[in-house]
Amino acid sequence: MSLLSYETSQNMLDLLQVNSSRKENVPLSSSLGRVLAEDVIAQYNDPQFPTASMDGYAVIHDDLESKSIVILGDNPAGSDEKRTIKNGECIKTFTGSKMPHGADTLIQIENVTVEDGRIIINESVTCGSSVRPIGEGYRAGDVLIKKGTKIGFVEIGVMAALNRVMVKVALKPRVAVVSTGSEILDLGASSENEAQIRSSNNYTLAALFEQAGAEVVQLGTVDDDKNSIMQTFKNALSCADILVSTGGVSVGDYDFVKDIVPRLGAEVVYKGVAIKPGKHILVAQKEEKFILALPGFAYSSTVTAILYVLPLIAKMLGRESAYKTVAAKLSEDFTKRSKLTEFTACNIEIIDGEYFVNFRDKKVGSSAILINMLNSSALMLTGEDDGNLSEGTYVNVILLENF
Repeated sequence: MSLLSYETSQNMLDLLQVNSSRKENVPLSSSLGRVLAEDVIAQYNDPQFPTASMDGYAVIHDDLESKSIVILGDNPAGSDEKRTIKNGECIKTFTGSKMPHGADTLIQIENVTVEDGRIIINESVTCGSSVRPIGEGYRAGDVLIKKGTKIGFVEIGVMAALNRVMVKVALKPRVAVVSTGSEILDLGASSENEAQIRSSNNYTLAALFEQAGAEVVQLGTVDDDKNSIMQTFKNALSCADILVSTGGVSVGDYDFVKDIVPRLGAEVVYKGVAIKPGKHILVAQKEEKFILALPGFAYSSTVTAILYVLPLIAKMLGRESAYKTVAAKLSEDFTKRSKLTEFTACNIEIIDGEYFVNFRDKKVGSSAILINMLNSSALMLTGEDDGNLSEGTYVNVILLENF
């Protein structure tokens, strides 16, 4: 079987046309974790006027040489201060308050002593001290948060400060997930014999896709029966943008998925990629919907879902990338196991600002070992032309946090 290179398969995936224009408005309080569908642009300067950044006295800086200045009164935060300070005068001004007209400096409370309605200067400050200038935070017209950003707590805070009651976000793509195989038992189902396998793939992938910003339709498991698989797939395509199945794509007698996909009227984009794990992956398209048939082993299905499903979800959400890839240095020698492009679970450390890779507690074995991805692991990529690698070699690593 002729296999596409990993690079070609990714290029072809990137060229697929997806609908990324679907949007909806949601309340700011409900937008956490959603993806912005438009830039957030500042309408005003922040601050709009010079503002005190500490508690103290608003003064004209030249007056600090006189050592004693008359206090005109207080200027609490939130008050619309109208007075204009003249030489020899000051106003007690609090953190966040609008600076009085004429004042160019705020001398902190700790630097003065108050006596008979005047401040005595104990320690001077520089001109402009403790004053936030107009536009210190941002200027009107600045793009504060870019389209495609996943909304977190900081984005919520910035938009609240801008009085954004409603937020325009990308509509969540719907991803249907199903595990195929007569040997697969869904959660809670009774086991008839010890050869049966408890389903985990559909739950692993559902969580992965939700974490990436999708809405998941959980279809559970379906036996190795052509009619059952066909009907399940039809139902999935009727309600989802992407159908993801695990199992049934290899060359066994009961691997029906690869034969059923074309019968659904879908065009196979490719079948088989020179990667380990997951070389039997199938990618197909039916109009604006996609089918990705992944291998059945837990590690294989998870890795291929990261590499092939997450980029489609990201494109539908209008995001530039599905995950972050960094260059890292090997902390130990690495033995490559095949001539394919390999994705190996690894540990990532940051030492003096540089990424390092090691394989402590990672088991070497089949593509079924999902526990290798526990404990904040990452995926190390080694190419078809790579052989065994020595300690100190730089490699590319996909970070698995913060999709």
